[in-house]
Amino acid sequence: MARIELDLAHSYKPNPNPKDDADYALLPLKMTFHDGGAYALLGPSGCGKTTMLNIMSGLLVPSQGTVRFDGEDRTRATPQQRNIAQVFQFPVIYDTMTVAENLAFPLKNRKVPADQIRQRVGQIAEMLEMSHQLDQRAAGLSADQKQKISLGRGLVRPDVAAVLFDEPLTVIDPHLKWQLRRKLKQIHRELKLTLIYVTHDQVEALTFAEQVVVMTRGRVVQLGSPEALFERPAHRFVGHFIGSPGMNFLPDGDRTLGIRPEYVTLHPPGTVGTLAATVQRVQDIGTYTVVTCETAGQGGPTVKVRLPGEAPVPAVGEAVGLQVRNAHTCFYGPNEELVA
Repeated sequence: MARIELDLAHSYKPNPNPKDDADYALLPLKMTFHDGGAYALLGPSGCGKTTMLNIMSGLLVPSQGTVRFDGEDRTRATPQQRNIAQVFQFPVIYDTMTVAENLAFPLKNRKVPADQIRQRVGQIAEMLEMSHQLDQRAAGLSADQKQKISLGRGLVRPDVAAVLFDEPLTVIDPHLKWQLRRKLKQIHRELKLTLIYVTHDQVEALTFAEQVVVMTRGRVVQLGSPEALFERPAHRFVGHFIGSPGMNFLPDGDRTLGIRPEYVTLHPPGTVGTLAATVQRVQDIGTYTVVTCETAGQGGPTVKVRLPGEAPVPAVGEAVGLQVRNAHTCFYGPNEELVA
């Protein structure tokens, strides 16, 4: 495993000195991925997360700056020289080989002794619940099973510096995704590999990673634990992007007040310290209900309230008081960054 340090920026444009933020695929950044950590790069399509992953893997050379592995400059090193394993969005396997042969292939290429190969392949197959399929040809397997083989091929090398995942669960049946995320967490705990996982799905990121890198428009806006991203979003984008639904934002003098729907409480209209509002919409999600309220009369800012499934639900058109200030309140300045 390795500690990966980035001090770089990247532009796909030919101009060696980009002038505007829009010229960058990755704006200048400095960050460190620690040895043995489980990370997720999270953000919408086009935010730069795959660019960052490809720079770490060696598939792309940054237009500015350096990539270091354990302190050594590896900016222009190939993926093989970096000892990186990468798992892509779609399965990359050999259909004519068996499951066992596919899993063993990276080890055979490195001349690992046969007994060690059998042991490691058996260990990874058991973790992925594929022990009973080791002798099957890959050609006859489903897309889900083929992608499990791709995951296994990335994980099978015990000496790998890092395993990089580029949205690896895209082709997986939704019912099986939570099982594979759970398996990846278990594998990380047992094998202590450095894992870096790209996704646009916040559920995948927050359930898999110890640390999440949230990105937007080529910029890293927060690196933190899932709890930190939820409780103290460092940027309004994080508050909006993380959560279901995202954070409420209300003008509050020269700052913007941010409060999660989970932390807004409903009270009778006129209650001291509450914001007058009218219920505009009620959505029953099953395990919880989202109540959308309009404040300050017609045309005022809307506030979403997330109520647990057993809580009483107001009717559409009903007047209510909203408690929006408490220990979970955040405040954001003109640059949309957290100030208090």
